[in-house]
Amino acid sequence: MTELRNPVIRGFAPDPSLVRVGDLYYLANSSFEWFPTIPIHRSRDLAHWEYAGHVEGAAPGGSLAGVPDSGGIWAPSLSWDGERFWVVYSIVRSVGTPYFDADTYVSTAPDVSGPWSPPRRVPSHGFDPALHHEEGRLWLLNLQNDHRPGGRRFAGIVATELDRETLTPVGTTHLLLQHDRLVEGPKLLKRNGWYVLVLAEGGTGFEHGVRVARSRNLTGPYELDERPLMTARDDPEWPLQKAGHAELVETPEGEWFLSHLAARPLKTPEGPRCPLGRETAIQAVTWDAEGWPRLRQGNARPTITVEVPDAEPPAFWGAGNCARSPHPPAPDNAPPYYTLRSPAAPSWTDPTSRPGRLRLRGHHGPDSLWSHHLLARRITEHHTEAQVTLQANPTTFTQSAGLLLWYNTAAYYALDLTWAEPEGEAQHGQQWQHTGRTVLALTTRDENETRRAAVQEVDADTPLTLGVTVHRAEAQFWYLTDGTRTPVGPALDFTRLSDDHGTRLRFTGAMAAIHAVDLVDASFTADFTDFRVICTSV
Repeated sequence: MTELRNPVIRGFAPDPSLVRVGDLYYLANSSFEWFPTIPIHRSRDLAHWEYAGHVEGAAPGGSLAGVPDSGGIWAPSLSWDGERFWVVYSIVRSVGTPYFDADTYVSTAPDVSGPWSPPRRVPSHGFDPALHHEEGRLWLLNLQNDHRPGGRRFAGIVATELDRETLTPVGTTHLLLQHDRLVEGPKLLKRNGWYVLVLAEGGTGFEHGVRVARSRNLTGPYELDERPLMTARDDPEWPLQKAGHAELVETPEGEWFLSHLAARPLKTPEGPRCPLGRETAIQAVTWDAEGWPRLRQGNARPTITVEVPDAEPPAFWGAGNCARSPHPPAPDNAPPYYTLRSPAAPSWTDPTSRPGRLRLRGHHGPDSLWSHHLLARRITEHHTEAQVTLQANPTTFTQSAGLLLWYNTAAYYALDLTWAEPEGEAQHGQQWQHTGRTVLALTTRDENETRRAAVQEVDADTPLTLGVTVHRAEAQFWYLTDGTRTPVGPALDFTRLSDDHGTRLRFTGAMAAIHAVDLVDASFTADFTDFRVICTSV
């Protein structure tokens, strides 16, 4: 047997959907407002995972411009019908409102690396859809959302049969289950004559869990298991919290396993916080004498170590938790970057004209929902260092470029090279009339407050190396002077960049990023070299 260690995909990797095809396992995750859309990993043994591609074209028109933070692509569900892969997902355009304004799409491909068919819209009752394939028939499962005043936003699980070719509804929609406790994320399988419905329960926070229901008929009625299949909500000290949003898979040998999301909280005076976001984990499952699934360990709490069948692991393209997952170099050796709301422009990472260099042209500011010129890598451990060497010549306060710790447009820390008035002179917005100075400015953004935490004058005639060290709850920015790290500003609270801080809904995870801003005419450019993010498990 091989021992896996959870989370198997670390850092921002929520809402896993797991399927086996032959002797390979495939797993898709939510991408929300980030590109590449719907990253997919593969494994031979459930313990070792490598990036296998993403659903290119999942966002119609190639853009998610304007979607709110933590909007965009929610909870994709991956499936295999014996001939091709299917993925169904919702694009959510309103977060924190009764409506969600979600559009549900289906795409197919012969392989997870593509090509994926153009997305086709299907009935959109809510979000967290899934597909069930049975004897040539196709069923769409979904959450039903009731937006009306006094309505239940999580008003039950519904199923609609779709024509496999046209994806149009066949017959009526069926209500499978309603429950007093919030249930969502339905996944359906058939075993021993039972239709087994696996549900996410209790929301996405520390009350999260997995509940199972079953029926002899696909359209119900469904009997709910009296106890949860998995949850950590009864033990706040348990190392894997928020355990939920699960899917069952059977191995070729007839063993069963469960993919699910989980989070590793840090203790803070304000309570537990999870800056790494929701991650992907695997648990072993058995079936009891009455036909209900149970975690192998005999209780409902997820474990960190799990024994899985031996298999030849795939050869990873790279090493290290930060680099390995989820986005490796593309066939042309492009770096594994995330981008916000649109794909990266080819010129950002063109290795032929500027070998080893990234050139970003400034555009909107970091609070924009429309056009970020930003490249990010996930933070996957509570001890992380990020650094980059930057060369730029800002001549106005409307131009800046630098290194960020990023959660979303309302929560980030930015160390930027920019322009400022001479020391002691007030901000007056007429920089073209006066001689100024080049500075490193440390900016903190925390929902409704943006604050300048430090300003340090620097010599920008030569390349400047910027960095940040994260150790658990603390983040310290610095820059190199004569090979020595010079701190910029105070240590900052890294846990503010988490799902659990603030008043707005948050569903992603912390990133390290580089960016460039030019609010006037997008003529300012910044060159970055040696952007690295090193994550260490301690």
